[in-house]
Amino acid sequence: MAWQLGMDLAQMVFRLTGSFPKSEQYGMVAQMRRSAASVPANIAEGYGRGRKAEFRRFLEIARGSLFELQTFAELARRLEWIQGKELTEARKLANRLDAVLAGLLASVRRRKK
Repeated sequence: MAWQLGMDLAQMVFRLTGSFPKSEQYGMVAQMRRSAASVPANIAEGYGRGRKAEFRRFLEIARGSLFELQTFAELARRLEWIQGKELTEARKLANRLDAVLAGLLASVRRRKK
């Protein structure tokens, strides 16, 4: 579920950033897309390594990338590049993904003991 939500969010970010100013193509657009794609990529990589400690570490990295993305999204909102329904939907999805990642991390941490 976390991976799928991450993919959904990355797809949304790629779509949303398409309307950003062309001057930001190699700036904020690239950074937002990179951090968005990093979330499901790190979930997959951590899972694929087959060890709980590695999975936990990559889940933490994925969550960090999500926080980075949320920071850039807030800046884009302040610059009025994202607003309205698009912003609301992106925030809902990011918050849901954060909750799922937090729960998954807690579960992996419990199993370690």
